[in-house]
Amino acid sequence: MIVAFSVTPLGVGEDVGEYVADAVRVVRESGLPNRTDAMFTSIEGEWDEVMAVVKQAVAAVEARAPRVSLVLKADLRPSVTDGLTSKVETVERYLAQ
Repeated sequence: MIVAFSVTPLGVGEDVGEYVADAVRVVRESGLPNRTDAMFTSIEGEWDEVMAVVKQAVAAVEARAPRVSLVLKADLRPSVTDGLTSKVETVERYLAQ
């Protein structure tokens, strides 16, 4: 399972990078495969472990912000492992042709 999610603190002003870093830190410390880009953090693993990390990441931001927005997209495909890498490699292979 791959989950792409974005946690945004609300009511803290325009610069939210410090708050987002708190969420990303939780993900990175989880030990699960992950990637962060300008809009989302993706994390890969089993349902319960991934959702627990998302919950902890939201809680880290919620601890410092009066309101939190969460956007989440999930790809539930049990037969796939290392999807974070293999999905991108497939697209890159087509682009190279």
